[in-house]
Amino acid sequence: MNITSDIKPVTYLKSRAADLLNQINETHRPVIITQNGEPRAILQDPKSYENMRNAIGILKLLSEGEADIREGRIKSQEDVFDEIENALKASRK
Repeated sequence: MNITSDIKPVTYLKSRAADLLNQINETHRPVIITQNGEPRAILQDPKSYENMRNAIGILKLLSEGEADIREGRIKSQEDVFDEIENALKASRK
């Protein structure tokens, strides 16, 4: 993968938007859009964006879980299952 082929000026986006969208959807690689030589935006296909968001969500949950462990906010597996079982029994009444 050559990242320099994934950097395009905004004028390229203006003149060849359809081609750029085809490239993004075929390669699933994001394209960096520059303006005056500076990066200004990233274009990404929807599936890759969704996968990235899901990965970030999972990493956030893992980080929160690790913080809970460090702070001692934990329960045994047995206690958790007992609570679930009791909640289910209560909801059936």
